[in-house]
Amino acid sequence: MSGAEQIKIMIVDDHDMVRTGLRTYLMLEPKFQVIAEASNGQAAIDFLDSSSDDKRPQIILMDLMMPGMDGIAATRAIIAKHPDMKIVMLTSFLEDDKVYGAIEAGAVSYVLKTVSAEELIYAISGAFKGMPVMTADVSQALTRGLRQRTAQSGDEGLTEREKEVLLLIADGQSNKEIAEELHISIKTVKTHVSNLLMKCELDDRTQLAVLAHRKGWANRT
Repeated sequence: MSGAEQIKIMIVDDHDMVRTGLRTYLMLEPKFQVIAEASNGQAAIDFLDSSSDDKRPQIILMDLMMPGMDGIAATRAIIAKHPDMKIVMLTSFLEDDKVYGAIEAGAVSYVLKTVSAEELIYAISGAFKGMPVMTADVSQALTRGLRQRTAQSGDEGLTEREKEVLLLIADGQSNKEIAEELHISIKTVKTHVSNLLMKCELDDRTQLAVLAHRKGWANRT
């Protein structure tokens, strides 16, 4: 595989031995090319800011806990400037809030450092295609983190569009009627309804309507 076809990778980790080990292993994989390293989030941002488009990585393996700027803050800052960048969080931490925070910041995948070499290759390859890769325990931590975050929010963590759909559900409108009023497809309405049920931890539309009235969200003028 020629260099032009290789996936360009940047390793961001504050431990020299970790970076060395990752670089040594990844360079054995013909389709990967490690083009840069950084010891913290700010150093990674500085590299990206000073590099031309053809010199930037396509994948960043990002450690979570680092001095100066941690992985979540760095991910958020990088995605804000480079929205097409694919970031894989590679860490030893499985706390719910950290998993949720990383994904919310824009990481494609969250991978533990205990994964096998084959699993890491799969995660990197998946991220390159924009495909999230997570083990079952990481997915469970993400779900718990989402529930914790929404439980702490007065509006259940709903987006503006989800709030609009919820109000129309509370008004007794069908998916077809909601689609027509909001000028979106019925399929999109169904997706919003599914998200509402998940975020509010409810089972059906009736319960959503009751929740909206109970919280006073449906009292529109």
